[in-house]
Amino acid sequence: MDTTTTPHSGRDYNEMTDAAFRAEVRDWVQKNYPEELRFPLNRLHHKDSKVWYELLSEKGWLAPNWPREHGGMGLGPAKRVIYIEELERHGCTRVNDQGVIMLGPLLIDYGTQAQRDYFLPKIHTGEHIWAQGYSEPNAGSDLASLRTEAVRDGDEWVINGQKIWTSLGNDANWIYLLARTDKSAKNQEGISFFLVPTDTPGVEVRPILTLTRTDDFCEVFFDDVRVPLDALVGELNSGWTIAKALLGFERIFVGSPAQSSLALSRLEDVARETGSWEDTAFRDRYVLLALELADHVSLYESFVDKLKSGEKIGPDVSLLKINQTELYQRIAMEAMELVGDAAGYVAPQDSEVNTSALWVHTLQTTIYGGTSEVQRGIVAKNVLGL
Repeated sequence: MDTTTTPHSGRDYNEMTDAAFRAEVRDWVQKNYPEELRFPLNRLHHKDSKVWYELLSEKGWLAPNWPREHGGMGLGPAKRVIYIEELERHGCTRVNDQGVIMLGPLLIDYGTQAQRDYFLPKIHTGEHIWAQGYSEPNAGSDLASLRTEAVRDGDEWVINGQKIWTSLGNDANWIYLLARTDKSAKNQEGISFFLVPTDTPGVEVRPILTLTRTDDFCEVFFDDVRVPLDALVGELNSGWTIAKALLGFERIFVGSPAQSSLALSRLEDVARETGSWEDTAFRDRYVLLALELADHVSLYESFVDKLKSGEKIGPDVSLLKINQTELYQRIAMEAMELVGDAAGYVAPQDSEVNTSALWVHTLQTTIYGGTSEVQRGIVAKNVLGL
């Protein structure tokens, strides 16, 4: 794809006022987003969200954070936040965007020109759908302990190991991963970053059926997987630096109040259905949760303001993830208690108000992107200096 012909290549959205840009995004989303996909409780597979992926691509709005010369919208921090807020406000599903949000910016910053020319257009069209190969059975939050290794053999890298909790890995035809390339170096210094097609001999993807009867996580096995030397991104043994560059951005948007806002709305629905809405004791608990959500919105907006002003996000962003995910969990638990014995039923998450599935989903959020315990450790060490 020639990025100079993309439909947005001649337009600089940053020249618009924030209000005008917000109005344009809101209007287009309202007119074009598929109504049947609004406010999904669970991540949708690519086959289910593909129509939205393609609409965004055709509009030129798939990659808001990519520079315009690479086919993106080239949005500055303020416009990028507005874009995300409007999609969340309308209840838009998150597409399978590992290639868009994570890999694309990484290739722009660290990849070769050949890698950018080959991969970026295919991400934009949806020809390549990506998964992230970071976590391992014994290296989740402590990612530097990973054991997957890549050994050079002539003109190829040979990769062996296992990844786990790979989001939507069963949708992906490519995976980017971290592998150890120097066992003699300190944990964080001997890791490199690779790109691997999932149809390469020796790659096996196994879906994991969760308690909510969904298969949006996978295990991925690598058994003598051979890839060319140019599958390496960046310098050899620099993978940790590359991966770390993405984590702060991820934690800001994992900390978005959108999930808790939706859960609080569902809690009200459950309360009205069960007759608890008029109960003063419940209303007291509901108001406290609503006040906590309002506090979290303020915290989130403080980080958003930093992004808008171009400030660097520090380790205190971990507070955002802790606050959001644990509030989300408390709201879901309150809904579970309202329905009593019926809370034990776990069904697919497409039912109207499935309190058990909602609660089980909240458990995931306190784990991915770094567990709450790890986030507290980051705050203690790097924010409080303990």
